[in-house]
Amino acid sequence: MRALLTAATGMMAQELNVQVISNNIANMRTTGYKRQRVEFQDLIYEHVSRIGTQTSAQGNTLPVGVDLGGGVKTAGTPRLMTQGTLSQTGGSLDVAIRGEGFFKIQMPDSTYAYTRDGSLQMDAQGRIVTAQGNVVAPGITIPQNATGLTINAQGQVSVTPQGSTTPTVIGQITLTRFINQAGLLAIGDNLFTETPASGSPQDGLPATDGAGDLLQGSLEQANVEAVTEISDLIAAQRAYEMNSKVISAADQMLSATSNLM
Repeated sequence: MRALLTAATGMMAQELNVQVISNNIANMRTTGYKRQRVEFQDLIYEHVSRIGTQTSAQGNTLPVGVDLGGGVKTAGTPRLMTQGTLSQTGGSLDVAIRGEGFFKIQMPDSTYAYTRDGSLQMDAQGRIVTAQGNVVAPGITIPQNATGLTINAQGQVSVTPQGSTTPTVIGQITLTRFINQAGLLAIGDNLFTETPASGSPQDGLPATDGAGDLLQGSLEQANVEAVTEISDLIAAQRAYEMNSKVISAADQMLSATSNLM
């Protein structure tokens, strides 16, 4: 019976929906995380009786047809790149992006990845790195015994050298933008890589050419809203239950047919 297969596609779709929602909820406290949502499309139809088919020699046509759908499929799980809430931390190397853009990260294999996670650190050489130890491009080294580290909204990094009272600019943090941010590939560790769908990376300075600016001493929280995720979870559960009811009803109908025989 067709209803069994159709309802099965609905159950599989909602199972995937719950998996995506659970990942969003699990990352509610992940710095810079961008939530995903599931988009569905209906499957191909069997046109038992096509609309507009001629029914008589006088030219009469069918005003409606008979179309039997095959169920549902997952079209994609795009990320919503909306701004997350900024929370103050007071850390001198905690930097939040207000607006568009990503920090450019140099990976161990000399390729580049991109992140919204501004919880930066300093390694043994004084370089500004991520929590995994990857260098934040273009590469900024803080001199030993320097004090008063500041990062302004335009990304300029300044320190006060030992024996001086005048701050000195030692580097410039850049931001990278993409035409289609949702086309980036998530690889874990709060990192993304470019894909043909994202477009080429466009490096630039913060607060210029549409890029966001920086806020030192703050971090961008995940853009996950608990109420939205819970309501979506309940809706997914109910949709799963209704599809399971369809399978139960189809099974009872098949059982009744078998008993007649």
